Amino acid sequence: MPRLVCRRGRGGACEGRPMSLPRLCLLMVAALALGSVLAVTLGETSFSLQQYGQALFQPGSPPAEVLWSIRAPRVSVAALVGAGLGMAGATMQGLLRNPLADPGVLGVSAVSGLGAAFAISAGLAVLPGAVELSALAGALVAGALVVIVAARFREPEALILFGVSLSAFGGALTALVFNLSRSPVATAEMLAWLMGSVENRDAMDALRAAAPMALGAALCLRAGAGLRMLTLGEEAARMSALPMARLRVYAVAGSALLTGAAVAASGVIGFVGLAAPHLVRALVRDDPKRILWPAALAGALLVVLADLAARMIPTEQELKLGVVTALFGAPAFALLAWRVARSWRS
Repeated sequence: MPRLVCRRGRGGACEGRPMSLPRLCLLMVAALALGSVLAVTLGETSFSLQQYGQALFQPGSPPAEVLWSIRAPRVSVAALVGAGLGMAGATMQGLLRNPLADPGVLGVSAVSGLGAAFAISAGLAVLPGAVELSALAGALVAGALVVIVAARFREPEALILFGVSLSAFGGALTALVFNLSRSPVATAEMLAWLMGSVENRDAMDALRAAAPMALGAALCLRAGAGLRMLTLGEEAARMSALPMARLRVYAVAGSALLTGAAVAASGVIGFVGLAAPHLVRALVRDDPKRILWPAALAGALLVVLADLAARMIPTEQELKLGVVTALFGAPAFALLAWRVARSWRS
């Protein structure tokens, strides 16, 4: 982790000087590249140096098929999913001014999962891309509802309450789909999809996820100035020359698109959007605009490493990606909540 330069503030406290954004992003890209190389080269099937040479110089060889046709697309989808969740989490934490906020607070993940579960229950899983499109459609519907609320109410509490209610409603409808499912096979498929995984993903899955994520990222970046202004308080933001209502809608719509595309590509992956911004927050001095790209890169690195762990942990059946992120993310969330509670008391 890069070292923060210490300077003395009031009372002798040590304050970190923020690292330049290009340098921070460059370091994060290097870490992501290293993690991606490890994720492609390592796996359940181990290769010798000779087989790695075949993969590099003989495109049609079996090692090349494993590395470039199976593992590389999987790593690409994992990186995209993590980047989308990381940027969405940073955007929501800046918009709601709450360090414990994550993409799921909007209810988009729950409604997106509902769309996927309905498609599987209806037998549409046999059609290529049908489940992913249904999940994205659910996310867009939920995102549109949240955007309407964000446009009418400036208070973050209203957005949080609506998101929680939408999430609960989506979860209830998903449970109803499970309950009414007559096919044990479809029920098992729904459960496996909702647990989250990037297994058996290919280049087309990465391309399908990249398009809505690019639009969502552009909207979040466009809202960056408004997120920074909100750190001064609602009154200061309202008195600024910025179109805060429009920027708030951009932030919500961008987060919804990023979250929906991530859920459509991999299922529900928890805790990444919560944890990724906190990995880099100290390096940008809690600037909601500067943190967006570093949080995206941190999220990509987290999901790539989590997927590598899911493949490398010796179990009879490969662990689901959502299970791995929850196992590591839940204790991290508890520690973060404890730290936030201590800061409130002080």
